[in-house]
Amino acid sequence: MSKRFNVILLALTAILASRLIGMALFPLVDTTEPRYAEIARLMAETGDWITPWFEPGVPFWGKPPLSFWAQAISIKALGVSEFALRFPSWLATLGLVWLVWRATRQVWGAKAAQWSSMVFATMALTYISAGAVMTDAFLALGTTLSLVSFFLVISGQSGAWRWLFFIGAAIGLLAKGPVSVVLTGIPIALWLLLNRQEVRTLARFPWFRGALLTLMLAGPWYLLAELKTPGFLDYFIVGEHLRRFLDPGWAGDLYGSAHDEPKGMIWVFWFWASFPWGIVAPAALGTKCLRNRDMAVLKPAVSDPALMFLLACALSPMLFFSLAGNTLWTYILPSLPFTAILIGRWAAQLESVWSSRGRALLAGVVPVLLTVFVGAAAMGLTPLKTEKGLVNYYQQVREEGDSPLLYLDDLPFSARFYSRGMAREVTPEELNELNQSNRFQQLYLAVPDDWPKDNLTGRFPSAFTVMENRRYSLMTIDPHKGNKPSVSSASGVRLNDS
Repeated sequence: MSKRFNVILLALTAILASRLIGMALFPLVDTTEPRYAEIARLMAETGDWITPWFEPGVPFWGKPPLSFWAQAISIKALGVSEFALRFPSWLATLGLVWLVWRATRQVWGAKAAQWSSMVFATMALTYISAGAVMTDAFLALGTTLSLVSFFLVISGQSGAWRWLFFIGAAIGLLAKGPVSVVLTGIPIALWLLLNRQEVRTLARFPWFRGALLTLMLAGPWYLLAELKTPGFLDYFIVGEHLRRFLDPGWAGDLYGSAHDEPKGMIWVFWFWASFPWGIVAPAALGTKCLRNRDMAVLKPAVSDPALMFLLACALSPMLFFSLAGNTLWTYILPSLPFTAILIGRWAAQLESVWSSRGRALLAGVVPVLLTVFVGAAAMGLTPLKTEKGLVNYYQQVREEGDSPLLYLDDLPFSARFYSRGMAREVTPEELNELNQSNRFQQLYLAVPDDWPKDNLTGRFPSAFTVMENRRYSLMTIDPHKGNKPSVSSASGVRLNDS
């Protein structure tokens, strides 16, 4: 093992370890992470491994269960914590790093494989998603396993890789659904169109038995999910996979709102997701073309079938989502393993002309910046959209006979998670009823900052603010003290007596 390999391996280990440590310190921030975390917590609590539940009584049809299975198992093993919920994504990213290394080593050797792994691990979206409660790492694991398997088989490998292609398809179907099959099929179809003589390589795969394997692994859950909560297939297959992308303002989302972005925004997202490498590499390539005053530098990529396949894999997610208005930057993740291979191969070729300081700066910019941000958040120096502090305060000071933690008008997902499902949303009318019922010794009410506090204190003379965070003021109300007839909110909604 060379000295260079030791240095790169140690650096890669340190980068992955920094993410492992940081994800235990950073609270779950609204809305995506705590929403999925609460779904996984409910799965672990109820033991229902078929239907993910958005909240008790409301099934979550938006995603298949693979990530929730992994997170719920982690909760069972490690307890309910940020670390336990994020650990499965870290493991999935570890698998992605290995696949990048294995695919690159097969064709271009160990040096390019080391560089490609480093580039992938230090891209912005890779590093963030490695410690986040999301489904995207599992989707990328499935599509990358299938495409790397295809790449290795057409490059001469056989054996297990012929079957891992279909296992990757099953992982994708259970992680995100049919979109995984599309993201796998597009680069293969493009490559075959440009290299028609390679169609014969398809005979190396056990297509019929492999398809049966995929169906046996992924199909039963889809059937059981529809039988248990009828309507799932229509919402998930038609709504999530067709209407969501064809209709920029799709209003059918049961669990949030559509992300209306300009068509083609996915290409801008690619620069964010691949930062800093996705900016440096194209800039360097463009500079070289301008200096040479021709495009000769691009000719090897066009004439090399392996490079063409990797380029198709890297571009396919952007091509697929180009005409969609409902997009997120996390949709780029399946592109990054192959983007990293292309950049890593180029970086290995230029290693002799790169200064060690320049290499360290590029590899360290994302991990260092995010580690600093996580450290600042852990020390309370960075305001975050999370209810962890407020919920923890309530749990420390509440006494027997006090109300559950109440949120006026809207209950954030982080409050649901950190209260273990005990926090409740109340309307102004329900707050009035609770006050008059005298069921509790003291009401604990989280009031949004855009609510006029004077109106509440005018209606409830005992209302007193005991703590504040970025979005809410936590107030206590003594129901046993005198109250006035009504109060109006800023929007004109009145707290009328029952």
